[in-house]
Amino acid sequence: MRELVRLVEVMDTLRSDGGCPWDAEQTHESLAPYAIEEAYELVEAIEDGDREELRSELGDLLLQVVFHARVAQEHPDRPFDLDDVAKACSDKLVERHPHVFADVIAADSDQVTANWHAIKARTMGRESVMDGVPVALPALQRAQKVLARADRAGLDVPVPTGDDIGSRLLALAAEASAQGIDAESALRDAVRALESHARETERAGARRMDG
Repeated sequence: MRELVRLVEVMDTLRSDGGCPWDAEQTHESLAPYAIEEAYELVEAIEDGDREELRSELGDLLLQVVFHARVAQEHPDRPFDLDDVAKACSDKLVERHPHVFADVIAADSDQVTANWHAIKARTMGRESVMDGVPVALPALQRAQKVLARADRAGLDVPVPTGDDIGSRLLALAAEASAQGIDAESALRDAVRALESHARETERAGARRMDG
């Protein structure tokens, strides 16, 4: 916790008068692309199994939270700080884990998940089970979220069977969901293997030319 306090103090110095001109100019909007980039770099570190890189990328993602919270302190109408963010997060976790913090019984993780979604739907006042699925998610990931929401709500929405590329990709996402596979991760793995093969082919070609 000592270092977290230090991080907040460092960010405050960078953002204050006499600090860093670049940091002082940033807004939520200008910082948004960095949050997406850092999240992907974190996923890459996890998939690579690189513990040092994982620690570094977690720090970079934490910086985004601290930076946004510091920017939010300066909002003229509805300011909040990192402590407010942490409080909202803690309150949400307690609310959505009544089997831990209250007297609700959850026999297994499936029941925990069902309770989580029920509480989320009730407290957030959503009109549709599709509300809250980010439009900016990668298409395969978003497809599986929409499919999962429809399935959980018992909606009879058949997956399109057309020959166009979009329908075929959606059908593959549905097939992956049925098998418990994360389509986005599966595609990343396949692309990583392709990239590795392409690099090796490139090196082999260079070696032949050198020879």
